[in-house]
Amino acid sequence: MTIRPASDRSLLLSFGDEISLDAHLAVARLTRSLQGVRGILNLHPAYTSVLVDFDPRLRSHAQVEALVRQHIAPHFDPAPPEPRHVEIPVCYGGEFGPDLSDVARHTGFTEERVVELHAAAEYLVYFVGFATCFPYFGGLPPELATPRLSAPRKNVPVGSVAIGGPQAGIYPLASPGGWRLIGRTRLLLFDPSASPPPLLRMGDRVRFVAVREARP
Repeated sequence: MTIRPASDRSLLLSFGDEISLDAHLAVARLTRSLQGVRGILNLHPAYTSVLVDFDPRLRSHAQVEALVRQHIAPHFDPAPPEPRHVEIPVCYGGEFGPDLSDVARHTGFTEERVVELHAAAEYLVYFVGFATCFPYFGGLPPELATPRLSAPRKNVPVGSVAIGGPQAGIYPLASPGGWRLIGRTRLLLFDPSASPPPLLRMGDRVRFVAVREARP
């Protein structure tokens, strides 16, 4: 683990620079252990790092670093919650997945095979970020990795299921985006009336289920 100041009120904690399950587990463990600690204002986990925002009126950089090193010890690790298993229904291709044919051409598979491989995998939610409730998934079959668009779309529909290089995700809100769209889900990933509003959280296990219906 490396620790460095990110601002006058934050530290960036890194567990290497390679996306891996070990790095994810370290990020998740540290995030759990620091939740609710006095003086810690916010935690921003990513693939291999955690950005820790703290109250500079209560703690200094050195104090927060000492706190982090204390909480990374195994005996401070709260028991991880049982992973939730979530199924996401997806309408693949057509108007819902305009880039499915591009993914098929890039990978050398038929569109049907791309859908089969995508839906057969189990995905792990590494973290939720970038945009409101955007889930970053690990577990995309490596043979489906496809470069992002050379020019991002100005508007990606809500619920779009996408591939960006070796990554997979779902757009929870309509927004600009450059990932390849292969399908769309009708499930709401962000519902401000729900408690909590995000459908998915770090550590969830996700499977996609191909469905055929008039609207996603």
